[in-house]
Amino acid sequence: MSPSAASPPSWPPAAPTNQPHNLAAGSNPAALPAPVLIADRDNNRLVVVSPHGQVLWQWPRPGDLAAGQTFRVPDDAFFTPDGGHIVVTQEDDFVITEIDIATRKIVWRYGQPGLPGSGPNRLWNPDDAMMLRDGSIIAADIKNCRLVRLGVGATAPVWTAGEPGSCRHSPPTRFGSPNGAFPLPNGHFLVTEINNDWVDEIDSAGHVYWSAHPPQVSYPSDTSELSPGKYLTADYSSVGQVVVFDSGGHTLWRWRQQSGPGRLDHPSLAEGLPNGDIIANDDRNDRVVVIDPRTSQIAWQYGHTATRGSGPGYLSNPDGLDLVPPDSYAERVMISPA
Repeated sequence: MSPSAASPPSWPPAAPTNQPHNLAAGSNPAALPAPVLIADRDNNRLVVVSPHGQVLWQWPRPGDLAAGQTFRVPDDAFFTPDGGHIVVTQEDDFVITEIDIATRKIVWRYGQPGLPGSGPNRLWNPDDAMMLRDGSIIAADIKNCRLVRLGVGATAPVWTAGEPGSCRHSPPTRFGSPNGAFPLPNGHFLVTEINNDWVDEIDSAGHVYWSAHPPQVSYPSDTSELSPGKYLTADYSSVGQVVVFDSGGHTLWRWRQQSGPGRLDHPSLAEGLPNGDIIANDDRNDRVVVIDPRTSQIAWQYGHTATRGSGPGYLSNPDGLDLVPPDSYAERVMISPA
């Protein structure tokens, strides 16, 4: 596990097929600055979709998996800082997987598929694994109530925070079911805790800079920094929402529609875009959407609302996303070792 020495691929990696556009009516391709990588959980695949809704890349295809390998329920996927690999978290299969885009092969895996645990080479519902600049991986380990940093060739975490079996909010020694540990540009981590709805900024030395409740959020998910002093979280609930707040727990902006096409159903991840829009997984609505906060409209949608499928234009419980480099999360926050 290390950053690739090769130049990152251009997108699409191979010539695209002559596909029709597969966006929801009214979508504006200009809302996206780049193609988007989607972890299409219940289809057991990754797809890269263009702003026009064309499938540019899909994994795995026949022959991509070696004998005995499986790839199940991907719920988050992020490009590595050099853009050459993708790190995938398979929460309900208890593994983190790294894929080389050029060779289409799994080059590293931590955890044993289907076998949860807290000992060497074991995870229990890992979430949001991302590669740092030094090639290590940071992730939340939800049911072990800890954060882990995984090193090159190591069979056990090189750093942990939290205590398996003690799942309550008392950072940095304990965390209440953390479901995100997003790196920040300053080298700190933004931790989301499901139990009692906390978000914390910490560093790997154990200093806690602040803790806050995202306001009126019942199930915070995958909090990230939108801009300095502004934080973005998804509310993984049946009437879901996307909320921007500050470190004091004050609401700065909220998207929550009770009905109609703007109603979200268990959104799990939201990220800011360079133009000020917000992209989000709307998991149980089987779609990825771009929300324009200025117009309070959905500006772009891939996937048919609440209609699962695997063909062009369809998703099935999408649970993770990242933009293609240079607009990926790693590039945008300039991830560095903490």
